Amino acid sequence: MKKFSHIYVEEDVKNHPLTIKILNKFPKSKIVYINRYSEVFNRPNQNYLVQKKGQKLIIAKKRHEVVYKGSELCEDFGNIHFFHTSNIYNCVYECEYCYLQGLYPSANLVIFVNLEDYFREIDKLIERKKIYLSISYETDLLALEYLTGFTREWIEYASSRDLLLEIRTKSANFSALEDLEIPPNVIFAWTLLPQPVIDRYEKFTPSLEMRLKSIKKAISRGLRIRISIEPVMYLENFEEVYSQFVKEVFSCIPEKSVRDVNIGAFRLPKEQAKRIEKLNEAALIFCYDTVVKDEVFTYRNASDYENFVAEEVKKYVPSEKVYVFNKKEKSSLF
Repeated sequence: MKKFSHIYVEEDVKNHPLTIKILNKFPKSKIVYINRYSEVFNRPNQNYLVQKKGQKLIIAKKRHEVVYKGSELCEDFGNIHFFHTSNIYNCVYECEYCYLQGLYPSANLVIFVNLEDYFREIDKLIERKKIYLSISYETDLLALEYLTGFTREWIEYASSRDLLLEIRTKSANFSALEDLEIPPNVIFAWTLLPQPVIDRYEKFTPSLEMRLKSIKKAISRGLRIRISIEPVMYLENFEEVYSQFVKEVFSCIPEKSVRDVNIGAFRLPKEQAKRIEKLNEAALIFCYDTVVKDEVFTYRNASDYENFVAEEVKKYVPSEKVYVFNKKEKSSLF
């Protein structure tokens, strides 16, 4: 099926410049005008996995809360005021372990084009405190840069603001930003996993080799990057695979160019795991020894897997740069 055979557009944003730009990229798509994106996105009896095979696009306006407190299932890197925001719901990749398939009723891609309203709300927030803001937990913004230009706009916004901005990605698309001056308060975080894990769990994502090439482009521009080895996924010959993977990564990336490394085993909120299993009970993520602990679905030996990877990483990176999820303090972030 061709990409975005149908595009649903809220009436309120049909004349927004970004809406027009996106529609011009898909002249053969059928355009359907709607009042609210929820009419399509939240309708009952949808099947996430089926929709993913013929993903539709919804262009909308974000009208309510745009900034959220960061989840305790995410690494905060010691930042007290940790928040996240989402300009886009859902992703073009199909990672089997992705929590989005248990979060949303629909696999269709929603783009909120009113980025200017996000900036206004965040301006109000940073008047009171300096924040750490992640903008790409619910999609891969860099992978969709050709469509929205959001990554570039966020970087330009952050360049004149007192906040710490994280852009997390699996994309090999850094070349889209090579002409841009990237300020030190913008952190690029690449999710890296061994190629056998990518092959098994991360459908449509760039290879490890392609991601490393993109990272090298970023480093050549003087960036210090974050490496996210997350989620650590179990597979046969675990120690051999991850040991070789860590060696490969740090043979390409010099320690001086690494801001920090975070390591976290596969984990999901319990209720999301239930919904995912109902959608696809044969998924490989349910084939290994798992447990529910403190309402979190994860591997029974999650900390062992994390610790093994951490010790491998510490052969190349000082321990103070390495953040291991199961060792973080479980006290309130706020």
